[in-house]
Amino acid sequence: MNSEWQERNRPHRLERRYQFPDYSSLRDFLDRAADLSEREGLYPDMGFGRDYVNITIHAEEGAEALSDSQRRFAEQLDELRGTDSAN
Repeated sequence: MNSEWQERNRPHRLERRYQFPDYSSLRDFLDRAADLSEREGLYPDMGFGRDYVNITIHAEEGAEALSDSQRRFAEQLDELRGTDSAN
């Protein structure tokens, strides 16, 4: 798991913030993330501004931990973002 993701308890979740150089780059990422969500059937909470997005992936209701598919989803979001970013 990428160290940029913060794992939290109560409730169990993963959190990450991505920064973008401009709104156009952010919008492209959000569109690709929406496609990924549709394919995987996972829908994280997302809050965004002009050049950033905060993403929270919650564990399933009543689960004691995040699932492997949720962790894999976080890794796939990192791949969508690419490795050219500091955040």
